[in-house]
Amino acid sequence: MKRLPTRERLLEIINILQQETDDENQVGLQDIEQKLKHIYGDGAAVKREVLREDLSAIDAYNMSVTRNHGSHGKNLYSHQERLFELYELRMLMDAVLSARFMTTKDAQRLIDKIRHLTSEPQREKLQHHLYVDETVRNDSDLMKYDVNSLHIAMSDSKKVEFQYGHYNNDIVFTLRRDGMFYPVKPYALTWDNGFYYLIGEFELTNEIRHYRVDRMRHVRVKDETFKRPDFNVSEYMKTAFNMFAGKEADIEIQFSSNLLNIMIDRFGRDSNYEKVDEETFVIKTKAAISDGLVHWLLARGGEVKVLSPDDLIDRMKEAIMQLYEVYY
Repeated sequence: MKRLPTRERLLEIINILQQETDDENQVGLQDIEQKLKHIYGDGAAVKREVLREDLSAIDAYNMSVTRNHGSHGKNLYSHQERLFELYELRMLMDAVLSARFMTTKDAQRLIDKIRHLTSEPQREKLQHHLYVDETVRNDSDLMKYDVNSLHIAMSDSKKVEFQYGHYNNDIVFTLRRDGMFYPVKPYALTWDNGFYYLIGEFELTNEIRHYRVDRMRHVRVKDETFKRPDFNVSEYMKTAFNMFAGKEADIEIQFSSNLLNIMIDRFGRDSNYEKVDEETFVIKTKAAISDGLVHWLLARGGEVKVLSPDDLIDRMKEAIMQLYEVYY
């Protein structure tokens, strides 16, 4: 009778518990014995008492092993404590699928890894049903490395430089400023509307700007360090509509009461809301005056009216007239 090496046997039992058991699926000593025979051959055998000692040792090693009584007094074993709950894994998978900055190949590879964070029976329940339009996905395999480089730069407070571009009228990706490298002090990475953005200080003008990471090329981490300022990312995101840049100003907007939840979602609960009547509210807050803000307000139609500032009112009127001229 072939004797299994203790270390190899313990590792295989741990693998069986991790891959094949959970709070709904258990195995008995006979099941474990049969699985070991399947792996090492019929000549391999382990006494039940040895298997019990192995399971006790695994449990003592800080990998919890749950024992329950089955029919006819049979002991059943399982590993139920998981790093992630099933619903958490589903949310991670949905987030990956919704991330337009990932290539289809990278997204699928990451989803497969997420599915392996639980047992095989639970894995079958992690079939993703979220639909994502593949035509809007990023097609650059290099972006994941750029994101990693930016994280390293921020962790080490190092400056970065990169080329930046966009698609021209021929739908060809073209570098801006004749391929000039943008020197930037990186403050934060954020995720908005399915895209990664770098927020940082553009050194040539000392302005805080943001850049789509999927539109960067040849990201370099420089040796030069900088002192990180006290920068509030959430406040910046609150004022930057659809990641359009603009000068921050106090704004006052009148809106229909049925838009209250939309306004709270966009401006937060702490903004200054004033109830005019049962059908009307006024909000006073700060926002970057930009095309992004104008387009967002226009999408609300006649249910919003800008009360101030005057330059935002003028931009709204101009946009409305441009839209009018398209159709009349």
